[in-house]
Amino acid sequence: MAKQPGVPEQGYAALRGHVSNLLAGGDAHATFDDAVEGIPAVLRGVKPSGAPYSAWQVLEHMRLAQRDILDFSRNPEHVSPEWPSGYWPASEAPGDSQWEESIREFKSDLEAMRKLVSDGRRDLFAPVRHPQAEARHTLLREALLVADHNAYHVGELVLLRRLLGAWPA
Repeated sequence: MAKQPGVPEQGYAALRGHVSNLLAGGDAHATFDDAVEGIPAVLRGVKPSGAPYSAWQVLEHMRLAQRDILDFSRNPEHVSPEWPSGYWPASEAPGDSQWEESIREFKSDLEAMRKLVSDGRRDLFAPVRHPQAEARHTLLREALLVADHNAYHVGELVLLRRLLGAWPA
């Protein structure tokens, strides 16, 4: 990261640590693992009354959106999917192995984003190297976007589980 005059190196390390922890989730709310573990398979594709999405649709949306932001942040040739079809699964329920596969991929991509943020050779404030990136599209902004988006949808998963009677008391 480009060093700013008067900012000690430990300040940058602290910022990286705070952003990495924010990406991991928890602290002030449920974690991703809390939200997805223990949902009975028969309920993963159920939309509770009044809810627009099933837990599967929210999980897969989180994975797809996070992957897009990660790839945008590290690959100048990345092309984002069409909105909204490229960010939501076609079906309300997962196939036999899709639930666990989506969780594994989500966690792997989240760890990849945390590694990007933690890499001291990367400037968190420099524009992302992508032809569609604007000056405001920095690695810091993209990481905060991932953290914010994930926290929002973890909350939705918790609510869905409550409505389905599948949230631990």
